Amino acid sequence: MRDVVSDCVECHSGYEYAERPLALWWEEHRLMITGIEAEWRIPGYHCFRVLTQDARGFELTYDELQDEWQVKPI
Repeated sequence: MRDVVSDCVECHSGYEYAERPLALWWEEHRLMITGIEAEWRIPGYHCFRVLTQDARGFELTYDELQDEWQVKPI
């Protein structure tokens, strides 16, 4: 499977961009995120492990320097 980048994640942004993912696009389908299982940061990246409305798991990584999202199924 391929990684999807750029405008593939819709997120809540308050104090900073990408505070909480709300939905993602995968294989041309918009999937609502129903739960965040984990959240962590590494230098230059904000990462999430999420569950979608159809009970699939994804790892989302926001590259702060490139302003791009990567979405990977898990």
